[in-house]
Amino acid sequence: MAILDAANAGRRSRWSALLLATTMLGGASSAMAQQASTGGGLDEIIVTAQKREQNLQDVPISVQALGGERLDELNISDFTDYAKFLPSLSYSASYGPGYNRPFMRGVASGENGNHSGSMPSVGTYLDEQPITTITGNLDLHVYDIARVEVLAGPQGTLYGASSQAGTVRIITNQPDSSGFDAGYDLEANTIRGGGLGNVVEGFVNVPITDRVAVRLVGWAEQAGGYIDNLAGARLYPTSGVTDTNTDVVEENYNDADTYGMRAALRIDLDDNWTVTPQIMGQTQRSNGVFAQDPSVGDLAVTHWFPEWNRDTWGQAALTVQGAVSDFDVVFASAYMKREVDSNQDYADYGFFYDVLLGYGSYFTDNAGNPINPAQQVEGRDEYQRESHEFRISSPSEDRLRFIAGLFYQKQQHRIHQRYILTGFRDAHEVPGWPDTIWLTEQRRVDRDTAVFGEVSYDFTDRLTGTAGVRLFRAHNALEGFFGFSAAFGAFYGVPSLSAATCFAPAALPGAPCTNLDKFTTETGESFRVNLQYEIDSSRMVYATYSEGFRPGGINRRGTLAPYAADYLTNYEFGWKTDWANNRLRWNGAVFLEQWTDFQFAFLGGSGLTQIQNGGSAEIQGVESDIAWAATDNLTVTASATLLNGETTATTLFAPSGTQLPVAPDVKMNLTARYEFTIGDWDAFLQGSAAYQGDSTLDLRPVESALIGALRSYTLVDASAGVESGQHRFQIYVNNLFDERAEVGRYTECAIGTCFGQPYSVVAQPMTFGVRYGRRY
Repeated sequence: MAILDAANAGRRSRWSALLLATTMLGGASSAMAQQASTGGGLDEIIVTAQKREQNLQDVPISVQALGGERLDELNISDFTDYAKFLPSLSYSASYGPGYNRPFMRGVASGENGNHSGSMPSVGTYLDEQPITTITGNLDLHVYDIARVEVLAGPQGTLYGASSQAGTVRIITNQPDSSGFDAGYDLEANTIRGGGLGNVVEGFVNVPITDRVAVRLVGWAEQAGGYIDNLAGARLYPTSGVTDTNTDVVEENYNDADTYGMRAALRIDLDDNWTVTPQIMGQTQRSNGVFAQDPSVGDLAVTHWFPEWNRDTWGQAALTVQGAVSDFDVVFASAYMKREVDSNQDYADYGFFYDVLLGYGSYFTDNAGNPINPAQQVEGRDEYQRESHEFRISSPSEDRLRFIAGLFYQKQQHRIHQRYILTGFRDAHEVPGWPDTIWLTEQRRVDRDTAVFGEVSYDFTDRLTGTAGVRLFRAHNALEGFFGFSAAFGAFYGVPSLSAATCFAPAALPGAPCTNLDKFTTETGESFRVNLQYEIDSSRMVYATYSEGFRPGGINRRGTLAPYAADYLTNYEFGWKTDWANNRLRWNGAVFLEQWTDFQFAFLGGSGLTQIQNGGSAEIQGVESDIAWAATDNLTVTASATLLNGETTATTLFAPSGTQLPVAPDVKMNLTARYEFTIGDWDAFLQGSAAYQGDSTLDLRPVESALIGALRSYTLVDASAGVESGQHRFQIYVNNLFDERAEVGRYTECAIGTCFGQPYSVVAQPMTFGVRYGRRY
């Protein structure tokens, strides 16, 4: 108890210090404003966070945005790059590209991201269309992007399910019929102690008529590796088998190739109606793992099977915008297909279960002789998603205005997982699958329908009120097969996890039979109420009550009950301010979020993921960002998020007062950019630093203690460049001090079993790059 009391006292002390620091930051802003009282100002940032085009400073919600120019200045090319500079956004890092799962404001319980797990708590949008998928987000290469918007806090009214804690919006540059535009960028880079990489990117915008334009974008990136797979041997005690890995030893084996394109057509039918069809696709091929085993060496592991991932996706979208009388109308529709094929090393599972429980005795060949218990996992995930939204909005200048809409989406997810034991006994194999000890062949279907709307009213020229509601219906179904063969299930003593429980013929190709076919349906509503007060033309404050939800679903282990939706309630006070003739911009928010019946995914009996509603939690936080045009040449930007998240009731998983995992208690960044001239060339020098505080990895105290916490770290980047007319040159160094920043940690099986073999996901080592670009 004394230890718990001391920990709680430490958290309270830290929280008080963080609030004090934020107050001091507010006081400092006035002094900085006085220093920046002359000259030019900061650029206006236009966002569509409320599904209307608005100046960021007029939007009464917490929005952090990185515009296209800033994305370019920061050398941002993927999700992990922009997450570093958006403090309210954190993520769980594991197997590499395409497997990072985003979280916002500390709303995370440490879910393991299983294929049949909970929906994400953060929604991701590409332009008007949701692209959220289970297991990991689309790792879209960032090029020719207008901006990335992060909407922190529940967005349940306008964005619905899976925007429970917030929304990430990636907005692409659209075709423009006003003139021709084109360009390309070339890059070469090298990783300290690792491989070489290169990037080729280009775009062209072609007006066909004064009402029709097309925009074509393409990219190809080859990323060098920096993790070595070293030679080793492993003795399995029960069988006496010694395994070696000489066939897969390789230096810098976690390389990746990414290829993609985007084509968009804009047709202005008349002065009121515009049709924009767009297609986009990307293929990403990565090898190895993006983690190190500290017991093996720096940036090294000893793995036993080939490891690779092939992630291919494409999306066709159509947006129709127009006006009927004084009302704006938008229809957005999209169809996305994503296929992820992979092979993963799973040898740790066989080794530790053999060491601790002697499980190696169950794995024999046809003659009854022991075989190598090391397993590998063949995986295939096939996603299909269609979404349709229709909305209408009244003129934004009206004193009473509204936005209302209808939404429908359907997601299908085919799950294939095959656990392979070389030489496995024929009689124990899953029927139809040689050397297969376990098979998952399932189809998951999620349907969401909703009616939503918001009404705003200007009580005075300075005071505006907004109220919104979303009425939703969510349906989740899971069918197919999971488990062992009936013979091995009986031999192993778990017939309930085998084909012995089948009750119908196979519903899916590849499945021996059907032992799971369930669905659950939920209806509900979420609300938002907001008051916005303009102090003057440069400063405003707001207060918000908002709700977010995440649908429930079916457990892959059919004997378990479904899990219900969980809800997040947000109380927020924020401010948007400009000072010193728009040379200083200071925005921020203070919030309290209450998370009810949160979903918690963990490895239960026999190592199977199960999801339960785990209790309640409370998150207190402060987030703030500053942009300061200190002189006509020097611009300084900074942002920070401070969090304190704890469970508020004792549950089966953790006692009351347990710190929520994944999100750090402090996350902040600082960038300074100095621009000057050298003859006819425009030049710049830039430096940035991103700091992330400590974070835990598991909600359960025992497992948290076994796997340990992530320590704080700081990453520093630097760049310099020149530009003249159509040409620009740039050099950069990312991770300037070659920091081994640990951004994630995981084990291949249950922490209580495999904690002796943790893997540390570390930031890419120091990387030096040279870029050349040309515009036409």
